[in-house]
Amino acid sequence: MKKILIFLSVFIGLVMPVCAKNVMPTHVSSIGANTLGVYQAGKEMTLYDEPRVGANIVAHISWNGDDIFPENKDFANIFIVYLPKKDLALLAVVDETEDWVKVLYDNENGLSGWMKKDDPYKFMSWISFFNIYGRKYGLYMLKDTPKEIKDLHSSPEDDSQVVSHLNLPPTNASLPHQIKLNVMRGNWALVSVLDMDRMPKTGYIRWRSNDGLKYLFPAIK
Repeated sequence: MKKILIFLSVFIGLVMPVCAKNVMPTHVSSIGANTLGVYQAGKEMTLYDEPRVGANIVAHISWNGDDIFPENKDFANIFIVYLPKKDLALLAVVDETEDWVKVLYDNENGLSGWMKKDDPYKFMSWISFFNIYGRKYGLYMLKDTPKEIKDLHSSPEDDSQVVSHLNLPPTNASLPHQIKLNVMRGNWALVSVLDMDRMPKTGYIRWRSNDGLKYLFPAIK
C-alpha cells in the first residue's frame, strides 16, 4: 500500500505541472471588454511600442510546449487560450492595422504591444472566432455570468419573449452538455442545448454585452 501511495504522489507531481499549462477563460473578467478579437501567436513574439520595425521593444516572449521565456512569465497572464497539445496560443487583440496587431501580453496589468503579423489570417474578429471555433467545439458559459443571460429568447433582442432558461449546475459554470452554436447575430447567438432539465432547448442568448463583456466562449478541446 505504501508503495502505491508513493507511486501516486510521484505520478501526480509529474502530471500536475503539465496540466497547469492549459489556459482557457473561466470568468467574465478573464477577457478584456475592449478587445477586437484574437491573434494566433507564433512561438517567437517581439512586441513594440509602435506599429513599425525599429520602434522600442516592450517585450520579447517565446514558447514551446510547456516552456516559456522569460521563465518568470505566466501562461495565463499572457494568453487567453493556451493548449500546448494543440499547439494553439491565442492573444487578445486591442487594435489592428493591415500589417500589425496590438495585443495584450500582460492581462492582469493591461499591458499591450504591437506585433507584426506573420500571417493576416491569424487575426480573427470575435465573430469570426466564434463562427470557426464555436461551431466546431460548441460553447460554454463563463463564471460570474449574470442570471438573466441564461434566458433563451425568441429573437436577438433584450425585450423579446423569453422562451426558456438554461438550468446550470450550481457548482459548475459550464453546462453538463455542450451548447451548440447555430447562428451568430451581432451580440447574440442562436444556440441549442440539452441541459440538466434533459429537455432540448433552442433560442437566442447573449454571448457578449453591449460593452464588450463575453459571457460564452468556444469549448476548445
